[in-house]
Amino acid sequence: MPALNLHHLRLFHAVAAEGTLTGAARRLNLAQSALSTQLKTLEATLGHDLFERRGRGLVLTEAGRIAFDHAETIFRTAEDLTATLRETGGSRRALRVGALATLSRNFQMQFIRPVIGKGDVEVHLRSGSQAELLRGLESLELDVVLTTHAPPRDDAIPWLVNRLADQPVSLIGTPRRVGSAGGDLAALLAEQPLVLPALDTALRASFDAFAAQLGVTPTVAAEADDMAMLRLLAREDLGLAVIPRIVVRDELAAGFLAEAAKLDRITETFFAVTVARRFPHPVLARILRDVSE
Repeated sequence: MPALNLHHLRLFHAVAAEGTLTGAARRLNLAQSALSTQLKTLEATLGHDLFERRGRGLVLTEAGRIAFDHAETIFRTAEDLTATLRETGGSRRALRVGALATLSRNFQMQFIRPVIGKGDVEVHLRSGSQAELLRGLESLELDVVLTTHAPPRDDAIPWLVNRLADQPVSLIGTPRRVGSAGGDLAALLAEQPLVLPALDTALRASFDAFAAQLGVTPTVAAEADDMAMLRLLAREDLGLAVIPRIVVRDELAAGFLAEAAKLDRITETFFAVTVARRFPHPVLARILRDVSE
């Protein structure tokens, strides 16, 4: 297969962004015929049509969409390479943060708050499953992954697992429900319907073990693997939610929710996962250093 010409890829990217050959040619200060010829050369190299004509415009084909996504990654990586190796102080550095889809949004904001509004940092947030985020970290599409699950040790991939915090967990409900509930913790767990994390979460495993130690079989009103959904279910007064306080920090401060009891033996652990790099991301290194101090 012929080597990919990055100049042709840049021309393709410009056409895709403009949507017309005419507009792209004007922007690039090229003759439209020359631009068309070079696009055809790129399509021949890749073995697929990248555009289809619709009316007066051009629309990406499926192959074109894939090429466009890869082009964006290639050019972004090139910019990061220049910024990293030249250490250009005036350039903006992208910080690409992946977060488990079920992770507390409040915790995510707490992590990135030190760089929010900084003129030299551009934050990109992406959510997903643990597996796809770790793949993104391995391929250097992400700089860090925020999660509640430390990845297992892998000899092939040197994960660096930074333990950020152990957040306290409480029974949280509406002020009406909390005010009417009485008794000790065991009575609360036995008498009140509960909104619980999903069965396959570490937090649920910790809670189930705790309830078993108390000899309590709770009544489950709802389960969810998403912290935001647990918060909403608690606000809808389905029951008392087993949830880290940080998730409902704003609701507690505003009085929409109240704490019925602390679950002192249960915490939710948050991790920042990275990989060993010869050129560590300077912004990320600063955040992790500050968190550990």
